[in-house]
Amino acid sequence: MSVIANLEAEALAAVQSAQTTAELRQLELRFLGKSGEYTGLLRQIGSLPAEERPTFGQQVNEAKARLQAKIDERIEALKGGERAAQFEAERIDVTMPGRPVVSGVEHVLQQTMNRIKTVFSGLGFEYVEAPDLEEFRYNFDVLNYPPDHPAMDDQDTFYIDDEHLLRTQSTAFQGRVFETKAPPFRAFTIGRCYRNEAVDRTHSHTFHQVDCFMVDEGISMAHLKATLGLFARAMFGDDVKVRFRPDFFPFVEPGVDYAISTPKLFNGRWVELGGAGLIHPNILENFGIDTERYSGFAFGLGIERIPMMAYGVDDLRNFLENDLRFLRQFA
Repeated sequence: MSVIANLEAEALAAVQSAQTTAELRQLELRFLGKSGEYTGLLRQIGSLPAEERPTFGQQVNEAKARLQAKIDERIEALKGGERAAQFEAERIDVTMPGRPVVSGVEHVLQQTMNRIKTVFSGLGFEYVEAPDLEEFRYNFDVLNYPPDHPAMDDQDTFYIDDEHLLRTQSTAFQGRVFETKAPPFRAFTIGRCYRNEAVDRTHSHTFHQVDCFMVDEGISMAHLKATLGLFARAMFGDDVKVRFRPDFFPFVEPGVDYAISTPKLFNGRWVELGGAGLIHPNILENFGIDTERYSGFAFGLGIERIPMMAYGVDDLRNFLENDLRFLRQFA
């Protein structure tokens, strides 16, 4: 048997025993590819006597054609079975319930901020965005802080350079508003604040505040108390009471701390929310506001305190640790 016949017999046997179209594609490359075995035979033509070359070349090409036809025939025969197997493997039961879509929920602090925005916007206050990276003058100078105030110490404040720091209080936005608007106005902001604190159950280097103020003719402590009363009732219920006690803050005069009491929380005992007071006249005068005509109030409070009170959260760290077991409770 000639070398062509031997190769054809081997190739046809291999094709007949192949069980998948992938195997057939490999056999096609092995025997008929550019580097295949039939191509190798054709390269031997040059070594044959001249009179044998045409016959040898014709026999090789005819054997190649027969093998290609056999491969195509087997591929068509196997395709149907492979498609059926694929369809069976990928078959789905359309009567089965779909997989539930897992969606995220707003963080409990974001939920609280949204409620605060709704309340103050409803009272006619304009929401103002303010930067976390603040200028020293807005954070301290224009808020009537004396040069030796301990809050300016490096131990309490994250300084970027001599003129910039991470704001220690959201009250810093006051000066930015005073520079761009003329009274009367009422505004509030919400955002992160930063202080160089050791982290424990009740302290954190990063926390959130809301700060609110109003400047107009004849503004008094009565307006402040009324506004805080409306806010407290909106956040904690109609039976809440608000208490003021004297306190000192450089940017207000007089200054008070304010607390709330409601039968729903802590058995009705008083819980401090933040600081407040009438805006210090020095601040208004620094921005050219006539203190004989205008006065204003300002107050601020920590955002975290509200959900801590409302839900009985006793550890401040839970809000920033991203523990899903904690966060999913507020979905």
